[in-house]
This record gives sequence, structure tokens and C-alpha cells, in this order.
Amino acid sequence: MTSKQNQWIVGINAVAAAVEHDADNVREVLLEAGAKNPRVVEIESAARRRDIDVRRVNQQALDGVAGGLRHQGAAARYAAAKTWDENELEGLVEAAEGKALLLVLDGVQDPHNLGACLRSAAAAGVTAVVIPKDKAVQVNATVRKTSAGAADSVPVVRVTNLSRTLRDLQKLGVWIYGLAGEATASLYATDLRGNVALVLGGEADGLRRLTREHCDQLVTIPMPGGDAAAGVESLNVSVAAGVTLFEAVRQRIVG
Repeated sequence: MTSKQNQWIVGINAVAAAVEHDADNVREVLLEAGAKNPRVVEIESAARRRDIDVRRVNQQALDGVAGGLRHQGAAARYAAAKTWDENELEGLVEAAEGKALLLVLDGVQDPHNLGACLRSAAAAGVTAVVIPKDKAVQVNATVRKTSAGAADSVPVVRVTNLSRTLRDLQKLGVWIYGLAGEATASLYATDLRGNVALVLGGEADGLRRLTREHCDQLVTIPMPGGDAAAGVESLNVSVAAGVTLFEAVRQRIVG
């Protein structure tokens, strides 16, 4: 679990996993003083072996960083993630020399989904991932843990006005393709080899109206098994991001 203070994760399982699998990004571990839970003792030993600072603190201190979440006597602080300013996006696109590949996420709320999207984006070698500053999850500790390091290797650009950013990208020669289930054009029949931005909507509502209006074309991922009656109407946003990005990668490899 992640507390309201973005760079803290709390709970025995979450802290243990962070120490075990992502020690480079964990700056300190707080454990409840006097806690006899053997898991807490294991976390302390594992953290000290990895040269992570460990502090024993009272319950009130843990309550403060947990922000109301159940901390079970354990919390870990992540290093703040680097994000890029929106005025740096033009330089990133120009540096790609006509082969920019951008992933634009319009209102993704779940930190696990954002983390998984970043992981796919890193594997696909994207130029940048663009997210709104408002009404969307930001790069917090849970996102970083889920991304398995990708949050630190992919430029994540936070923008104030997504529609304006899409217009600016178009002026730079970037084609904007929005993913929408009701679209008639297939992703696989779309040329994704030049400067391309792939736009995916949030978990609940998909692409917002203004975002749709600023796309050059809406495309869909064909789903032969897609059936509302069977409960398979759409793909999870992180799965859709992976499918979409790697279709672009395939086309670029084939030429």
C-alpha cells in the first residue's frame, strides 16, 4: 500500500518486497519500536544487509507517514522519482530524429497500471510517457515498485493541459493515434513507423472527449474473443499499452 505522502509504502508485505527486490530505490525503513513480529525482525535484517537505513520509531510516527493506511509496524521511503517538465518534450521528440514513439496516458488512476505501462514503455524503447498533472495517478512509490525500475529509465513528462500538448506534438510532426474500442480502423492496419503518439484512456471512462478530438485517428485492437456477454469487452490499460507499443516496435523492425 502507498500512503498519501507519495514516496512512502507501508505494510509488512509491501516493505519486505521493496527491500528484497528494489533496494536501490529504498532510502530508509521505519519499524515500530518493540515490535516482536518475526517478519519485522526479518525486514530489519534484510534492510541492514543491503545498507538501507533502519530506524525504530513509535507508532505515532508510523501513523503519520501511513496517512490512515494499515502499516503493521513497517514503512519504507522511496527516493523521489525524476519527472520531466513539459517544455522538455519538444527536445525529446526532436532528438528521436523522425522516429519518436510516445505513450500518452489520459487519466490512468491505478498506480499498478501506471507502473506496468512504464515497464512496457521501457521495454519498447519509447521516447517519453506523457501523463496529466491532474486527475491521474503520479509516479509514486507503488508505481516505481511495480515498474521494476522503468520509472527511473523512461522520461515521464507531466503536463498541465493534455489537449494543448497533443496540439503541440502535431505541430512537431507527430501523428496522434487514440485507442478506442468502438473505432473501425485496426491498429494492425495503421502505419506506426514515423513520429507517433499512442494515446490510451483511463480504466473507467477511456479517452475523454477533448482528447479524442485532438487525435488524428482512432484505432482499435481487434479482439476475436471480445464479447460483452462473456465479460470481455476490453483489455486492461496496461495490457493494451503493451500490445499497442509492441505493434509499433514490430513495424519499425520489419521496416
